[in-house]
Amino acid sequence: MTGMILDGVLMLLLVAALGYGVRLEKKLSALRAGQQAFASAVTELNAAAGRAEAALANLRASGQETDLLHDRIVKAREVKAQLESLIARAPVTPKAADQEVAKPVLIAAATAEDERALRMAALAERIQGMAPSTRAAQPVAAILGALNAGRTANQAAKQSLNQSRRNLDEDLFAA
Repeated sequence: MTGMILDGVLMLLLVAALGYGVRLEKKLSALRAGQQAFASAVTELNAAAGRAEAALANLRASGQETDLLHDRIVKAREVKAQLESLIARAPVTPKAADQEVAKPVLIAAATAEDERALRMAALAERIQGMAPSTRAAQPVAAILGALNAGRTANQAAKQSLNQSRRNLDEDLFAA
């Protein structure tokens, strides 16, 4: 009789262990599903961080280009003011207004900057032709000097911009 009681108690304990095992399996399944959802959330967060870094790099590059354009606009306004003052000081003669001296340009313009420089040189020659004395040579030389300074400033700015981009790329890849 004691053997049967012990067998009954043992069966009850086995049924209780089986129920506990089923509950534990359900909790472990929920934990695995949560872990997979967490892993996918981390992957999405990583992709979003990569997109944010790329957008920030584009924003920095746009800011640098904006600064470069602002500097060019300021320089262009200065040159414009100089040209306006030179034109205002130049005496107007009927002969100079009616005549246009056409000089052939033998230099082929390879870029837009070269074309602009050639147009400015032609304008400087016209201004010199309008002035009766050699006093106009000094302002024209100043204009040509400003144009050349603007061109070298543009080249220096481009080099600086390229160097900044390389440094930024190195910093991003180093991180």
